[in-house]
Amino acid sequence: MLTLTAPDSIAAYIRVSTYDQKTESQREEISRWLRNHGIDPERIRWFEDKETGKNLRRPAFQQLQKAIFAGEIKTVLVWKLDRIARTMLDGLHTMRFWLNHGVGIVSITQQIDMTGPIGQLFAALLFAIAEFQLSTMKENQAAGIALAKQRGVYKGRKKGTKKLKPEEVRRLRKTLTVAQIAKLKDVTEHTVYNALGEAN
Repeated sequence: MLTLTAPDSIAAYIRVSTYDQKTESQREEISRWLRNHGIDPERIRWFEDKETGKNLRRPAFQQLQKAIFAGEIKTVLVWKLDRIARTMLDGLHTMRFWLNHGVGIVSITQQIDMTGPIGQLFAALLFAIAEFQLSTMKENQAAGIALAKQRGVYKGRKKGTKKLKPEEVRRLRKTLTVAQIAKLKDVTEHTVYNALGEAN
């Protein structure tokens, strides 16, 4: 069974997929869970990403991984397991890495203790469901695009702005270089420059 550690060794990881989405509901539910367990939410470490869960190249997630590797974190709280990853392989690899480093994992809305074999089996099932849901969304999107093309109403993305919103790139440019943005968003520098041109 999971035993909560000292507050400064507890991390809460929250994630939404885009900058337009809010993290307040996740933060509030985790804070409520902490208060119910006698822990001040202000005393733990918070890690927040506004990035897709389809890969693990997320700034705050990488910071969390480094803290775990350094032995600074002993418990990770998440709102749901799919906040960690949206693919079963990434989710299971991450969970195995954390457990091998003696880190307890709490999914507060799913009430799962991942320290035992039954909890890990259940977690694998939930990751599989999350991956299936992501795959279904992609199929539905592809079907919608195909139908729109048949009707002659699909215009597609504007060339040079794939995966990027100009206003998002402008915000990132305040603290990151073009090369860093390109690496973060997995696009070419040319794409970033084109997006910046639209933002101006």
